[in-house]
Amino acid sequence: MAVTTVAIAAVALFVVAPLYRVALLGSGYMAQQLCAGIFISGRAFDDVMAQDLTGPGLGPLSLFTPSVNAKERDVSASAFGLAHRTAIYRDGLGCTLIDDRPASELRAETAGLFPASEPPAPNAEWPEGAEVSAGPWRDNFQWPEGVDGPMASRAVDAIFAERHPLHPRGTRALVVVQGGRIVAERYAPGFDATMPLVGWSMSKTATNALVGLRIEDGTLALDDTRLLPQWQEPQAPSGAITLNELMRMTSGLTFDEDADDKLSDLSQMMFVRGNTAKFAASQPLDHKPGTHWSYSSGSTAILSGILRETFDHERDYLRFPRARLFAPLGMRTALLPPDASGTLMGGAFLYASARDWARLGLLFMRDGKWRGKQLLPEGWVAYTTEPTPQSPDDEYGAQVWLKLTSSPGLGEPPMPADTYYMLGHQRQVVAMIPSKDLVVVRLGLTPSGGDWDTARELSPLVNAFPDRTPGPGL
Repeated sequence: MAVTTVAIAAVALFVVAPLYRVALLGSGYMAQQLCAGIFISGRAFDDVMAQDLTGPGLGPLSLFTPSVNAKERDVSASAFGLAHRTAIYRDGLGCTLIDDRPASELRAETAGLFPASEPPAPNAEWPEGAEVSAGPWRDNFQWPEGVDGPMASRAVDAIFAERHPLHPRGTRALVVVQGGRIVAERYAPGFDATMPLVGWSMSKTATNALVGLRIEDGTLALDDTRLLPQWQEPQAPSGAITLNELMRMTSGLTFDEDADDKLSDLSQMMFVRGNTAKFAASQPLDHKPGTHWSYSSGSTAILSGILRETFDHERDYLRFPRARLFAPLGMRTALLPPDASGTLMGGAFLYASARDWARLGLLFMRDGKWRGKQLLPEGWVAYTTEPTPQSPDDEYGAQVWLKLTSSPGLGEPPMPADTYYMLGHQRQVVAMIPSKDLVVVRLGLTPSGGDWDTARELSPLVNAFPDRTPGPGL
């Protein structure tokens, strides 16, 4: 009888435990997305629910009930009162899913962390200020001299067009930069030039820049090993992983990146686990470091944890992205939230306006220079865009994509061969095209099965522009 009871209990645990983790994922996803949509992007509750939390693949979220506390700026969600999760908003940091620490403690730790931001330079043209001479998008929009205007206008219309009701495209923002200036931009109804939107995995390229800044400071080197406390024991096999191998996704650590699997490492790390870097760094070593490429948001979570180890004080670490990257670039809308443990979510959760994402792209286009200063280490962009030989068809660099592997073709006409990309979930993209001195930002929410192919949509727009030698750093 006792054996039978134990067996039944074991079976129940085997069935219930995964379901509970899925429920935690659902409530965590709803709480975080609502928190960010309302308190970061400034959107209405009903709008976020209808556009971001309803649609293909999101049906199970109808079982979850959200609760918004506008005064405290937090959002909770649960399924029939179970698997309760809460996300809190903090000034300068954005939204964090709390774990085993109370919200009051997390708020107290970061109180007064950021002074008020300085306003943009009055009457200064973007990117130094907020003025854009291109003007709003309209039927008689004037493209710069040398651009095939009709071709470019048709391409922009196509990027925003919704041709198939069952396969939405979901474009929300488009910004086009040539010669260091915005030459065109367009927004879907309800979105605008000042609204921060999530970049998902485009955030990885911002983490690339943060690593570069710490290398410039002399606190990190690409060949460093024993990078985390848990890897510093001599017998720890992961201790041999170098910073460069994490940057290039060749660490050899196991990581299931399947965004559609509710129990994958990616899903659980992002929305269930309270310490993302620790979770990713605890995965088993499946290949010898440096021998096998596998795209892994876990690698970027570990990079965020390594950055944390280079600071003596937590508050200095949390200030670092704004102080050293966002503020110098004028990215006033940018927010990079930490997880519940305090590690920045550098693999997926950077929020910024389309104009600010364009500023980040322009920094790389200008070889890491900004306003006459070498912001990133000299040669850092060349390192970033050097193909990782273990990646298929040299498609990946260091936290950037060098080819559009998800597109069945290269578009018509083809995308220029020197293009490299920040790419994110739901078809976020910042395309950097040196041969045309061009940066193109597209933000949106394209669900699984949506009508979007990055090369097909962007190539007519990109190729409407003439070739042009990139100018010096701004």
